[in-house]
Amino acid sequence: MQRVFSGIQPTGIPHLGNYLGAIRNWVTLQKDHDCLFCLVDMHSLTMPWSPEALREQTLASTACLLASGIDPTRLYNQSAVSAHARLGWIFNCVSRLGWLNRMTQFKDKAGKNRENHSAGLYVYPNLMAADILAFHATRVPVGDDQRQHLELANDIGQKFNHDMGVEFFPQIEPLIPPHAARVMSLRDGSKKMSKSDPSAQSRIVLNDTADEIAQKIRKARTDAEPLPSEEAGLEGRSEARNLLTIYAAMSNTSLADVLNQFAGQGFGTFKQALADLLVETLAPVAEETRRLMDDKGHLLNVLRQGADRARAVSEPIVSEAEKLVGFLR
Repeated sequence: MQRVFSGIQPTGIPHLGNYLGAIRNWVTLQKDHDCLFCLVDMHSLTMPWSPEALREQTLASTACLLASGIDPTRLYNQSAVSAHARLGWIFNCVSRLGWLNRMTQFKDKAGKNRENHSAGLYVYPNLMAADILAFHATRVPVGDDQRQHLELANDIGQKFNHDMGVEFFPQIEPLIPPHAARVMSLRDGSKKMSKSDPSAQSRIVLNDTADEIAQKIRKARTDAEPLPSEEAGLEGRSEARNLLTIYAAMSNTSLADVLNQFAGQGFGTFKQALADLLVETLAPVAEETRRLMDDKGHLLNVLRQGADRARAVSEPIVSEAEKLVGFLR
């Protein structure tokens, strides 16, 4: 059975884009893979943060992942397992500056003010490599924006092997869902759905009530044209494409099938159908999330037990890596 590692930043309740892009795929993967799912709270420190908010958001993320169907035995928070930090430092010393200089995400996040950003933001791809290789994971579900970091993780692992004269860290393969939905803002079809958007109407979060979901879909930006019968008719209609893409993803059908079903109809009918579909799937997740959030003791216990299991897997691997580099024990 292939071992899969994946992490998500605990920034609170995930939104619909997180659900369709990652969480739903995780639920499927855990059925036939040895999976570890990590709330990467150490990565959260690479940007300005509030300690109290980080604690609350980690618990909220835990509740939502459990409510979505993630096996509690596979879930833990990164900072509770020291193997991440220990191997991360070794990889800081294995990785090359030239490799990190090519990482486009740092350039995008830091912008023109890169001298004032934390060193953690610059070297976090090394920690990401450690997150994966501390478990000898061989498969990682990623989107296109993380593909470059996965290539770097392989470079680091192979350089370690070469430098130490061993075949210790395995090659990592990306798991890219064949029909991963790219979910955009409900208010602007040119921007990805994001928790940082100032408008709550731009996103559906996984603890929204049925009424809130329906209202956000009703108010979602569209245009005056009827729905086309073919994808070519969506050219220049980013908001229409976004809603149709969400419907296709939620119903596990193709965009072509959705267009065929609703061709010639107005958005009033389509939005009602989309709202009904979203409520049917997400309302039970939201209800369970709210229930779990009322039992923080249970959430903490899930994370503690998950960390114990993660340590049992990672500790022998990272201890051996420490021996290979010459650390005394």
